[in-house]
Amino acid sequence: MAVPPIPQARTAVAVRAVRVPLLLDVVAGLLIVVALPLAVVAIPNTISVVAALLPPDVSHVDMMRAHGLALPAMLLTVPLASVAVRRFRAAPILVAGLALLAVADAAGGYADSTSVVGVLRVLHGVGAGALIPATLVVVSERPRRNVLLPIWAGMLTVSLLAAQALALWPLDGSGSWRVTLQPYPLLTGVALVLAAAYLVLWLIEGAGEADEGGAGEPGGVRASTAERGRLMMAVVPAAGIAALAIFLTFDWPPVLVVVAAAVAAAGVLVMLGLGAAGTFEGPGGRTLAFVNVAIGLIVLPTAAQTTYIELGGLGGPGLKGLWLPFLLAAVLALVAAVVVGMLPERKVAQLPAAGLVTMVAGLCAIWWLVPEPTGWPLVVPFTLLAAGSAVALVSAFRLAGVGSALLGLSMCFPAVLAGFLLGTGIQVLMLNLISQSGPATGEAVANGFIDALHKWTQVGGGVVVGIIILTQFLARRAAALPGAATAAGTASPLESRQDAQVTIPAPTPSPEGDKGTAGDAGGDR
Repeated sequence: MAVPPIPQARTAVAVRAVRVPLLLDVVAGLLIVVALPLAVVAIPNTISVVAALLPPDVSHVDMMRAHGLALPAMLLTVPLASVAVRRFRAAPILVAGLALLAVADAAGGYADSTSVVGVLRVLHGVGAGALIPATLVVVSERPRRNVLLPIWAGMLTVSLLAAQALALWPLDGSGSWRVTLQPYPLLTGVALVLAAAYLVLWLIEGAGEADEGGAGEPGGVRASTAERGRLMMAVVPAAGIAALAIFLTFDWPPVLVVVAAAVAAAGVLVMLGLGAAGTFEGPGGRTLAFVNVAIGLIVLPTAAQTTYIELGGLGGPGLKGLWLPFLLAAVLALVAAVVVGMLPERKVAQLPAAGLVTMVAGLCAIWWLVPEPTGWPLVVPFTLLAAGSAVALVSAFRLAGVGSALLGLSMCFPAVLAGFLLGTGIQVLMLNLISQSGPATGEAVANGFIDALHKWTQVGGGVVVGIIILTQFLARRAAALPGAATAAGTASPLESRQDAQVTIPAPTPSPEGDKGTAGDAGGDR
């Protein structure tokens, strides 16, 4: 009677168990590097750059309004997608988000009306809004997340820094306005292939765990009812800011634009209040929410204004003179993020504040250096902004769980739109002062935009300093509460296991320990 080849079968399972997780981590890292810039580059509204190429029967104002729907759709999708990835699984939602981006890119070449452009831009926003939280949860599920999460945070901040330049780059010398709807179609295809590969490997890993007697259901811990409720609360300020931005496109007078900027500032205060009261994983969750608001409010709105001022027509070096400063800033930011990700957890408690202080230094450098005709000195402010944001984000992630991370992310992109509205209000004020003082020549208007950027850096720096002070005040107040010193020691075993699942481990994690906690903390608390 033949003996079945049990040893060979077990050897094959063991080899697969070693290779598949490693391949998953490699594919996840590549996917982060490719997909996050694609998601963030959907934010800028660049149709005005190619307005001369629009058909004569198309309203420029209507087209700009339609093209600007991507960011409102995105910031409304992020909290909803955050609930979805915690309720179901991240890998299928990741593929779905990239598929939407691919469909919108492919259909962009056939757009012929403002209504079609509006639909495609909404698809871009929904796809990007689903992609960003899905990639974050993918990272949190992996045993090597102490490396993958710094890469994720670094790529997010770098993408925010370079989004305006990346959106403008394909338009240089373009002969069609439809390029704005499909700026990087080849890169979208590469990202979709990587996402499909990740989904297949994820399913193989689940089958391998089932063969070994495991759950056969790879994935993270499901969100509690309270967590889902807090994520849905983030929809409220997001919806208000999105509606305000859309209404602002209907040719409001300057006074109402300034009022809208003030309302956007109030929306930022609402998000800070939600971050202070709505977090559910202790001071680390609150810090992470504040850091996300600061990064969203500052990085992309500041970099977008700086990029426009440094274009060749305004005396700057143009995009070709900016790519090297952006590249160096990106590399240094990623290195800083990885270094912080590898530090012991006890050493990162003060790094979120240090990262925010570095961002303030970057704003000061922009106020000092811009406009810069050569472009090289811009390495300094770009690096300070990107590296400071990455350090603050990674260290804040180290102090909180994935639930707080998703809540903070749900406030990051409303803060981006609020930053654009605040910047617009300041620009309107500066340009009104110029029009009242004399003829609005081209040089005077250019100087008005530069003055508006300088004023924005002062306002933005003041807001970030206020966030730092608020964070430190609330942290000290929480530490002074009775029982705060023993709160960690009295946590329930369920809470302890959940924290172990979602927090970045020390630099020498145990993959077996991670697998052991993957399914223990499910269910509502």
